[in-house]
Amino acid sequence: MEKAVRPAVLSFAIALAFGSWTASVLAQGDAKRGEYLAKAGGCVACHTEESKDAVPFAGGRALKTTFGTFYGPNITPHPQAGIGRWTEADFVRAMRFGVRPDGAHYYPAFPYPSFSRITDDDLRDLWAFLRTLAPSSRANQAHDLEFPFRWRFLVPIWKWLFFTPGPFAVDGKASSPVNRGAYLVQALGHCSECHTPRNFLGGPERDRFLAGGKGPDGKRVPNLTPARLKKWSDAELKEFLLTGLTPDGDAASGLMDEIIRNTTSQLTPGDLAALIAYLRSLPPLAEEPR
Repeated sequence: MEKAVRPAVLSFAIALAFGSWTASVLAQGDAKRGEYLAKAGGCVACHTEESKDAVPFAGGRALKTTFGTFYGPNITPHPQAGIGRWTEADFVRAMRFGVRPDGAHYYPAFPYPSFSRITDDDLRDLWAFLRTLAPSSRANQAHDLEFPFRWRFLVPIWKWLFFTPGPFAVDGKASSPVNRGAYLVQALGHCSECHTPRNFLGGPERDRFLAGGKGPDGKRVPNLTPARLKKWSDAELKEFLLTGLTPDGDAASGLMDEIIRNTTSQLTPGDLAALIAYLRSLPPLAEEPR
């Protein structure tokens, strides 16, 4: 009986929390700062089609997973194809709780479990930046998912099991740079969405946070804890995040190469140093078995 009412309780709690947050998003955002936050969040990658003449943020990027293929939506201000008819409150609701303006739940391929931790000020600035984009009429593409994952009405059950909405929690025992790095990794950068192993339902194994394993596409992703990174100096790790070059002369490829080009290489020196400081502070975890 208790489990039967939990999805309803979760929805009620989300509604209450959402009401309290909407009051704080009325001020005008800083679009220039929002542009930087979009880079730190890697937004262009998932929302831009892989083609030479693709319009940034107009959607169409395919994310192939073990559950099927998801397609990133158009997030330009086009009134029909994009999010031009959204309000700022709609945007906050999507980012905080993974809920569309029509009330339907987003699949967690949209990393709202991480984005839920983004601060009110950052959400406001992100929204201001998105409103400055040129509208694109590129139509969204329907996801191509395996049975039974195509049933969107099952998503609230996934949320009940694996999703806890809420803002980023500052660690009072950690330094300011470590807290800033934690925010970049846990919220904006959503690194755990790929670098934390998941169970057969796609739920994150929280006790294996950032320990690597299989990524969304089934390919190996590395362990980001000190168990692996201790082999690299801070200077070597910084060089990798800026250029993609490893200490042994290898180079990043695939998705990580794209993340370096679009995201980590675009961070300010302070944010890059904070990210490294946070990764150094994590408990070392052994590599996931192959």
